[in-house]
Amino acid sequence: MKRTFSRFLTPLALAAILAAPASAQFGGLTLPPSGDNQYSSVTQGIGPVRINITYNSPDVHGPQGEDRRGKIWGGLVPFGMANLGFGSCGDQCPWRGGSNENTVFTVSHDVTVEGQPLPAGTYGLHFIPGADEWTVIFSKNSTSWGSYFYDPKEDALRVKVKPAKAEYNEWLTYEFTDRKPDRATVALKWEDLQVPFTVAVDNIADVYFAQIRRELRSSPGFNWQNWSSAAQYALQTQKNLDEGLRWAMQASDPQQGGQESFTTLSTLSALQAANGKAADAQKTIERAINLPGTSAVEIHQYGRQLQAAGKNEEAMKVFEMNAKKFPNQWPVNVGLARGHMGLGHKKEALAAAQAAKSQAPDDAARRNLDTLIGQIEAMK
Repeated sequence: MKRTFSRFLTPLALAAILAAPASAQFGGLTLPPSGDNQYSSVTQGIGPVRINITYNSPDVHGPQGEDRRGKIWGGLVPFGMANLGFGSCGDQCPWRGGSNENTVFTVSHDVTVEGQPLPAGTYGLHFIPGADEWTVIFSKNSTSWGSYFYDPKEDALRVKVKPAKAEYNEWLTYEFTDRKPDRATVALKWEDLQVPFTVAVDNIADVYFAQIRRELRSSPGFNWQNWSSAAQYALQTQKNLDEGLRWAMQASDPQQGGQESFTTLSTLSALQAANGKAADAQKTIERAINLPGTSAVEIHQYGRQLQAAGKNEEAMKVFEMNAKKFPNQWPVNVGLARGHMGLGHKKEALAAAQAAKSQAPDDAARRNLDTLIGQIEAMK
């Protein structure tokens, strides 16, 4: 049976497509869009990756105000492929996922969609709707009008997804409904239905590293703080540690525009240790601790970072060096208490915590130490 998208291609609409909107699109006037289907665009980042969807947005109520709620899916938008009555796709035309021109999906980096690879690029976004399952199509042709000239030979990717109920949406919209550091879920929403699909970046850290390398070769590379931040990212991700070590050396070398500080030297020490250079790491952290201007708080925070990484013995050494440089200064005894606690030394931890409580600068610190003392007393 021949099916048409009557809302999107009445004879009058076809005439409009071939006349006024076409001239506005291809070389002339800015006129109201056909059917009052306004241009829309949404962009979402996944780290440095950018996803953009541009589309024209129809509404549930028709141009004459008719209410088409309950008549959209399987009616105005047929299930399966359809014959649009125009163009070259015959009976095998998908839905454009909007109105008027192509709905266009652009991604700046290689991604996966529903676990399937999609290279960086710009695509025409089409759908094959169904009552229980939809097919999402990414076509290499992103410049045609609607789906009238769709050709399956130009498909870059097809994925199957499940539709779901949604809050009412008068206007067709694309929304990023879930966002994580390495993925985002985008949903087409219209009337009472949504069609979600997930776009993911398999190796997001690699994308960041590639971006960092490019930026360090440009103006950001003249700032030692950026070299230090890059080194800290390598340490945080435990990736490219040899490269991170070179970045840390650059950040802390005054002859290379770097600066010796507790931050740069402690980062260097950590990366030396991560690269199997334990002796160098110990010398560097001792230099950092004894550097003029290094504070007891900085040393304490570094020790806590080591503890958070499960390096209790290394942390204890740092807390002890802090106590040697700043005897009885806040928060040295807090560090000793936590260091001994991490090693299971109940008696020593309790004595240090009680000493720290007597030095606490405010009520909040005293309450935190009361909690810590309770935790130590509960140790077996």
